Amino acid sequence: MIPVAEAVARITAAFSPLPAETVPLAEAHGRVLAEDVVARLTQPPFAVSAMDGYAARAADVASVPATLRQIGSVPAGARFEGTLGPGEAVRIFTGAPVPDGADTIVIQENTSRDGDAITVHASAAEGRYIRPAGLDFSAGEVGVAAGTRLDARAIGLAAAMDQPWLSVRRKPRIALLATGDEIVMPGEPRGENQIVSSNTHALRAVVQGCGGEALDLGIARDDTRSLVEHAAGARGADLLVTTGGASVGEHDLIRDALADEGLALDFWKIAMRPGKPLMFGSVGGTRLLGLPGNPVSSLVCALVFLRPAIAAMLGERDGAAPAAQQASLGADVAENDERQDYLRATLGRDEGGALVATPFARQDSSMLSLLVKAQCLVVRPPHAPALPRGSAVEIIPLEGAAPPL
Repeated sequence: MIPVAEAVARITAAFSPLPAETVPLAEAHGRVLAEDVVARLTQPPFAVSAMDGYAARAADVASVPATLRQIGSVPAGARFEGTLGPGEAVRIFTGAPVPDGADTIVIQENTSRDGDAITVHASAAEGRYIRPAGLDFSAGEVGVAAGTRLDARAIGLAAAMDQPWLSVRRKPRIALLATGDEIVMPGEPRGENQIVSSNTHALRAVVQGCGGEALDLGIARDDTRSLVEHAAGARGADLLVTTGGASVGEHDLIRDALADEGLALDFWKIAMRPGKPLMFGSVGGTRLLGLPGNPVSSLVCALVFLRPAIAAMLGERDGAAPAAQQASLGADVAENDERQDYLRATLGRDEGGALVATPFARQDSSMLSLLVKAQCLVVRPPHAPALPRGSAVEIIPLEGAAPPL
């Protein structure tokens, strides 16, 4: 058995960023940038008012009350063509260019008006309520770096930088193959000794959430011909992910069935729980990641291994590993053996607001319902000693399971 960290390193090292493609800005949400987003303009392009009020000279309103003469008005989208002189003011609105000669904005709440006579009741220092040119960004500046997954904020910045098209990585194509005589798809008739398979549907969601495209190859039965025929559907995919058939039982046939197809194993078996029977290699020119058949094991391994693999294909920055946090234990835990353990746990907060992770008393890898109730995984290193309640531990928050405020 190899350590988890070594397995992650070997898997991610096997993948390079996929080729780039150009997509319209409207279709770029959730994609990963292949090239930096660079500003094509300066924003704002000139000094503008941050408030509604009057453009004036700070020297004229240093002592108040002060009376100025209004010589014009400028809304957003227009410009005052003259130059402001001593004792003069220009009515201005948010976003409008600051007139030449003005160096401050007096907000309208601090003024009163009688015709063209504007009385200022509160002084305004030089630069007050003025947004200088380039305050947000300047032409040629990198706004969003390559390797960034585009969220709403990044999309908005790209639009503001006048970039209608973006260069992004092609979506990884991930083929999913479930194995086993004992499983059927949801809604299909079940035999007396069969169960419903959830892995393909769960893994499809993982793949899509990571920015990939999932290809469902169906269920291969526990015989060589079925496995070979179904696996052939992965030709052209960037990765084939199988579930089940990677352990040591007499019906675990993936290695034997694909041996004649050129299966080359990098490693098999990981020192982790859940997920020990994990396989990585290649077959027919396609990378192969064999996940355990138990649904919790499959999903935990997808979090630990599949997500970093997809991130490597996308060239995603900071995407190679789940972000770990610190919490205190809400219950005692026993000493650990030689396998790194990922305990399903709920999250709460103590009286001081710090995170508290409480592992479920039962950690069976077939209990998908508990994984759904879990909000994090408590990571227990190999040979970790027994810890009492309140001890500090490392946790991995689960997607969509925000800790309580």
